[in-house]
Amino acid sequence: MLVNTSTRYGAVARFFHWSIALLVLADIALGLVGKFTPRTGETAGFLQLLYSTHKTIGVLVLGLAVLRVLWAISQPRPVPIHPERRAETFAAETAHWLLYVAIFVLPLSGWVMHSAEVGFAPIWWPFGQNLPFVPKSEGVAETAAAIHWIAGIVLVATVAAHIGGALKHAVVDRDATLARMVRGTAAGTPENGGLSHVVAAFVAFAIWVVSIGGVVVFFAPTHSEETGIQSEAVQGEGWIVQDGSVSITVVQIGAPVVGVFTNWQAAIEYDPESGGGQVTAIIDTTSLALGSVTDQAKGPEFFDVEAFSQATYQGEIARNDGERHNAAGELTLVGQVVPVSFEFNLEVTDGVAVMSGATTLDRRDFGMGAAYSDESSVGFGVDVAITLTATAPE
Repeated sequence: MLVNTSTRYGAVARFFHWSIALLVLADIALGLVGKFTPRTGETAGFLQLLYSTHKTIGVLVLGLAVLRVLWAISQPRPVPIHPERRAETFAAETAHWLLYVAIFVLPLSGWVMHSAEVGFAPIWWPFGQNLPFVPKSEGVAETAAAIHWIAGIVLVATVAAHIGGALKHAVVDRDATLARMVRGTAAGTPENGGLSHVVAAFVAFAIWVVSIGGVVVFFAPTHSEETGIQSEAVQGEGWIVQDGSVSITVVQIGAPVVGVFTNWQAAIEYDPESGGGQVTAIIDTTSLALGSVTDQAKGPEFFDVEAFSQATYQGEIARNDGERHNAAGELTLVGQVVPVSFEFNLEVTDGVAVMSGATTLDRRDFGMGAAYSDESSVGFGVDVAITLTATAPE
C-alpha cells in the first residue's frame, strides 16, 4: 500500500523516512571526518572529495525533505499506539517535530555557509552553487557554520532519543511501533485519536529558536568589512591613504579562491611632477580572510601567522608613461626577502590619487606549501590586486 491509513504508514512515507535517515546519518559521519581531518597537502584532495559529497548529500536531503512534507500534508497520520501514555506520546511527537525542522535547518545552514564563503568543494549538480541574496561574507559564513554545528548537535541528540524510543518499543514493550515503519504493519486503534500536535510542535520550535537564537546572539562572530587601516607612525608626512584593498587569488583544485587582507598600512611619498617616490606597506597577515581555507592559509604550511604576523613591502616608484607607473622593491614575507616589481595605474586629480595595480607572485619563492609539490591541489601563482585612494599632504 502506497498511502497512509489511520493505523499504518504507506510505502511512500516509509521510503522518505528511511532514505532521509540513512542520508542524514551518512552526512553526519562525513562532516565529523572532515572536521577532524588535518588540513595538509596530502589530505587536500581527500577533503575536497569528502566535502563535495557532504554538500551534495545535504542538497539531496533538503529536496527529499520538501517532498516528504508535501506528502505528509496530503496523508492521514497514523494514530499513537499507546495514547494513554501521555508523556511518552508527547515526547515522541516533540522528537518528530524536532527532526522535521532539522532536515531543513541543517542543509539550509550548510548551503548558506557554502554560498557566503569562497569554497573549494563544489556541490555536484548543474543548478548553480549559491543561494540568492546570500553575500560573500566571512561573518555570514561563520554564523551559518555555528548554526550548522548546533543544528547537528540537536539532530544527533534527537536521533539518539528517537532510536532509543524505537528500541524500547521493540524490545521492552514488544509492540508494533517499529514494525509499522519497517514493514507497514497496522497498529493502533483509530478511535483513540491521539494527542494534539500543537503543543509538541510549539515545544520543538521553541527548542530550535533557543538553539539558533543562542548562536546568533552569543556565538556569532563580529567582523569588520573595512580595509586599509592606516597608522600615523607609518603615514609620516606623505600622502594620506583614505581607502583601498589588498586581495589575493589562489587556485585550489582548479577553482579560484579570492581572499583579502583587512588590516594594512601604507606610507607613500610621491611627486606628481616627476612621477617618482617611495612606498612602504605593512600587511597584517593575521587579517587574511580566504573563505573556507582561511585557517589552512594562516597555518605553518603557508603564511605561518603565528611566527610571521606581518609582511612588508618597500619600493621605489617611477612613472613609465602618463598614468602608468612602476614600483620596484622587496617583499618580506614569512622570513623570505624577494624582489618584487609591478606596474600600476595612478591618476591624480585635485590632490586625490587613485591607484590600481596587480602582480603575480610564486608561492615557492617564499617556501610556501612545500607539501603541495604540483599544481593539482594548490597553484604556484598567487595573483595580488591592490587598489588605493590617497590625498596629498597639506
